Amino acid sequence: MKKSLLALALLPVVLAGCGSTATKGTPAPGRTLTVFAAASLTESFKALGRTFEAAHPGVKVTFNFGASSALAQQITQGAPADVFAAASPATMKTVTDAGDATAPKTFVKNRLEIAVPPANPGKIVALKDLANAKLKVVLCAPQVPCGAAAIKALGAAGLKVTPVSQEQDVKAALTKVELGEADAALVYRTDVKSAGDKVKGIDFPESLKAINAYPIAVLAKAPQAALAQEFTQLVTSAPGQQVLQQAGFEAP
Repeated sequence: MKKSLLALALLPVVLAGCGSTATKGTPAPGRTLTVFAAASLTESFKALGRTFEAAHPGVKVTFNFGASSALAQQITQGAPADVFAAASPATMKTVTDAGDATAPKTFVKNRLEIAVPPANPGKIVALKDLANAKLKVVLCAPQVPCGAAAIKALGAAGLKVTPVSQEQDVKAALTKVELGEADAALVYRTDVKSAGDKVKGIDFPESLKAINAYPIAVLAKAPQAALAQEFTQLVTSAPGQQVLQQAGFEAP
């Protein structure tokens, strides 16, 4: 925790060295930087957003968190945004193929864990246990990066799991477990960590077969292109990476 706080404290110094007129010059009141980001980035990006605002007086960072596939569709349909941080290269490719972004950069990686209620009523200890038809298992929808990763991990284990629901983003899947509506869900380990004592995480070796790379890019029609570039620099900077890794993400 101390390392995370130290990293946040150093971020304004990093931003001050980016060299833009926005950082060195006078504040420009009323500017808004809009960041579309995968739901699993919620906690860490909010922390980075607050630090970015502190280093840029007069700038407001707003976030649209959700399933990367849905966010990519919104962008290609003309939704105004400056930065897109996706939970998979495939969802970023939707945006780059449409000409709405170029040169995305992988900034972190993430992998799955089994999330269960703290008391673990289903007695789950391994991925194979999720194949038990008596258990209520929740997965992300197949078109969502966490759903695609789950399919890959289950396939690597040769397992077939019939979920009671397929959620549109990883936070929705996790919520089912938090509320006691599911015995287990396959979610990112970062989400298990952010949930604290609301859930228990169970690691499994097959997760190494389904690691998701997270790319970030400045959007082609970004209303605040200079600020967008600075935000991506913040995310990929050493202190920014420390904050993300403290949240459970892996180095790119």
